[in-house]
Amino acid sequence: MPKRGMEPIRQRQFIEATLQIIHEQGLHETTLARVGRRAGASPGLVAHYFGDKSGLLAATLRHLARELAREYRERRRTAEPGLGQVLAIIDANFAPSQSGAVVVSGWLSFWAQVNHHPELARIQRIVTRRLESNLLHALRGLLAREDARHVAEGLGVMIDGLWLRASMRTGGFDISQARELARDYLISQLRLRGGETQNVRIA
Repeated sequence: MPKRGMEPIRQRQFIEATLQIIHEQGLHETTLARVGRRAGASPGLVAHYFGDKSGLLAATLRHLARELAREYRERRRTAEPGLGQVLAIIDANFAPSQSGAVVVSGWLSFWAQVNHHPELARIQRIVTRRLESNLLHALRGLLAREDARHVAEGLGVMIDGLWLRASMRTGGFDISQARELARDYLISQLRLRGGETQNVRIA
């Protein structure tokens, strides 16, 4: 049995090993045995924490979602109200912590599987709702309710699409360019709908 107090450390080690294997070999080649070997443990210990491969993958996607949520919190904490908050949300989605090769491989692999795994789909729905909720909350200080909802939905879709395109090697542009396109879309929508865009540094 694991030593008391070691559970969070071990679980994090197994999740990090899972992400490395997904990056190197793909999700289908990610097994409890490979994860255990990478983390210096037995497959049985991995199963002790996560049950089976499905449980391990769900825990790994939840980890990615928590890291993205942490990025949101950190950037919004120091951002100015209103437009600054919306820009912070955009920046969080294109932050270095979200655009490293291992993290990108993880998100792309999980996105490809959400239609086939109900638990992965449930986690992804939470991620999507969180993005749109955060955007709507920030935009409500800049636009009328229906306009804010429309822009939040459109910007959420654009962020996901731009991130996906920039993260693929065939995307044609990088994360930095994707971030700027999302910001440009936001500013153009605010100006179109009469929202406040003054006194905030855009670049």
